[in-house]
Amino acid sequence: MTATLVDSCVLLDVVTEDSQWFEWSACTLADAAARGMLVINAVIYAEVSIGFRRIEELESVLPAGYFELRAIPREAAFLAGKCFLEYRRRGGVRHSPLPDFFIGAQAAVESLDLLTRDVARYRTYFPGLRLVTPF
Repeated sequence: MTATLVDSCVLLDVVTEDSQWFEWSACTLADAAARGMLVINAVIYAEVSIGFRRIEELESVLPAGYFELRAIPREAAFLAGKCFLEYRRRGGVRHSPLPDFFIGAQAAVESLDLLTRDVARYRTYFPGLRLVTPF
């Protein structure tokens, strides 16, 4: 049984019925659910929450029986910081990508597959990570 960390972009594709990505995201999410547990963390939860007015609405979209909300382990937080530092040393911008590093680091530390459309940063900074992507 394979556990899969689901990136917020995939969840948002499904929730918003994105015209370009809905079909791929919905089908791939269903496939991942058939293979094992779907996992999210607080960063993913927060990113998806932006589109909802009430927590109850978000909870109905991310039901506990379907998604496991896991804490980010200390080891993953440490790894995220180190990868982000390397990203900055390579000239990366400071403001946007830190959440991606938390997500990638948790998937790496917990040996989770990562379902995402945001490929480049994960492949660069977490090269051993198994990515489930459309690319």
